[in-house]
Amino acid sequence: MNTLLPTTVVGSLPKPSWLALPETLWSPWKLDGDALLEGKQDALLIALHEQSRRGIDIVSDGEQTRQHFVTTFIEHLSGVDFEQRKTVRIRDRYDASVPTVVGAVRRERPVFVDDAKFLRAATDRPIKWTLPGPMTMVDTLYDDHYKSREKLAWEFATILNQEAKELAAAGVDIIQFDEPAFNVFLDEVKDWGVAALERAAEGLRAETAVHICYGYGIKANTDWKATLGSQWRQYEETFPLLQSSSIDIISLESQNSHVPMDLIELLRGKKVMLGAIDVASETIETPEEVADTLRKALQFVDADKLIPSSNCGMAPFPRDISLAKLSALSAGTNIVREELARSAPKVA
Repeated sequence: MNTLLPTTVVGSLPKPSWLALPETLWSPWKLDGDALLEGKQDALLIALHEQSRRGIDIVSDGEQTRQHFVTTFIEHLSGVDFEQRKTVRIRDRYDASVPTVVGAVRRERPVFVDDAKFLRAATDRPIKWTLPGPMTMVDTLYDDHYKSREKLAWEFATILNQEAKELAAAGVDIIQFDEPAFNVFLDEVKDWGVAALERAAEGLRAETAVHICYGYGIKANTDWKATLGSQWRQYEETFPLLQSSSIDIISLESQNSHVPMDLIELLRGKKVMLGAIDVASETIETPEEVADTLRKALQFVDADKLIPSSNCGMAPFPRDISLAKLSALSAGTNIVREELARSAPKVA
């Protein structure tokens, strides 16, 4: 697309209350059978409509057809037992009951491809689809088979690549891999994390993105952020690796974070999906606050490579809050677009 500063949403949007319990992660569905399929598609169309009317340029499904950004994908794989659960520490931050890897993991059939085709048929705008990254998938399971985080990650990377290729063939323009674990397991990122991510993105016709954030706005994450000090410099270790990787777009958290903006300089040459909307506060940004964040970023990334977005997904928000934040994102971006247009050299 030719739009300068195209806006997008990182991942999830709140689901309608008739589909799932609001403001809740892993919320169970309120429908089942054919009614659930129809309800998911209706919710997807609502999410698309709201993004379009609020000025979002690169649209998504808002993750309306999945309960969770990681486990819904894993549910469709063989080799994982959801009845045999263990309590593990997720991203060294909080305990969760997770399924167990009991055998070789395989993708028996496509997971999101039909949903992506449905979205593609409903809009002419560029569409982005999110998948969990290999390292974050590993960190959301108990492994009783491979006994190696790296080995399991490589298996997941192969599976993700199969899915991603079919998503691209279905008309998805950008495939985003979510890797919040990249801000925690920094040694593993260097040893095998980026390589596994590149394997997942190998040979795709779509653009590729990796999203690395400090997590949803839930208490476990906000408590962890409070321990990180006045400057959050985790990106300093991963950005150089990603700058030299095959991934096209790097997505990061910025709004109301303690990430020094100049770290974006480490990504020079890559597209940057900049989080200009805070997902840990229900306070709605003003357009001018969004514009100020983008202006600061433009000191370190060229305008034709900047994609304004949210810090992370917004599933835990009330719907009216999330939609107002989308409007603020678009309005703030428009302010900066107009500034850039005024400052552009006039062609004789």
